[in-house]
Amino acid sequence: MSLPDYKSPGKQSSPAILHSPVVQLNIGGHLFSTSLSTLRKHPDSKLADLFSGQPKLRTDAEGRYFIDRDGTHFGAILEFLRTDRLPTENIQEVHREAVHYNIKPLVKQLEETPQFFGEVVGRQQFLFRVPHYKENIEVLIRIARAEAIAARHSTIMICVLRTEEDLGLYDNAINSLEADKESVVTFGPWKALPSVKDLLDCIRMDIESQGYRVSIQPHCMDKGFLSKSYNYFYKVIFTWW
Repeated sequence: MSLPDYKSPGKQSSPAILHSPVVQLNIGGHLFSTSLSTLRKHPDSKLADLFSGQPKLRTDAEGRYFIDRDGTHFGAILEFLRTDRLPTENIQEVHREAVHYNIKPLVKQLEETPQFFGEVVGRQQFLFRVPHYKENIEVLIRIARAEAIAARHSTIMICVLRTEEDLGLYDNAINSLEADKESVVTFGPWKALPSVKDLLDCIRMDIESQGYRVSIQPHCMDKGFLSKSYNYFYKVIFTWW
């Protein structure tokens, strides 16, 4: 089994792992103590391979086996190996670690949880049907950052077109907008059940997941005596401080 993430210790001395049932681990600075049997619980996993036969890891200054990877969620991995208990938080992050360590039972059970199913099978499958969704999120953030100089808020206009019929009215709608038309980011149309509100919730969630504070409000247009008002426009407001 190829293990490109870890370097072979060569002739470096290491603890006699096969003679001690207790293993001390340093996972990217996070320290853990566990048993050899726990690490070997699933024979096909990367952990079982690392701790079978001659140890394949370097040790730190205290003699703990060192894995150069973020250990924030490794405790959840150990808890599953010890008790078969699934985490209730940070499901996607733990899933990523389970995939890395090739713990197939944990991967499978996490993918069946409501949280993971809802995100991957529900929300992400919907967003795949919204043209250029990820690219539009990146554009939104880029424009907001460009407008953040010496300001507390950046307000970016977006246009949400739910149907092909809405798309047909886009030119008239954009021409009625009293704003910088060049910086309007347009989403849609899409062929799926979720509503405009659902899409707006997704936009907010995905921007906030990158550490930004953001709110979304309808853009209220002045209705002229003979002009038509369109409700396709929303203000995405970034708060910087």
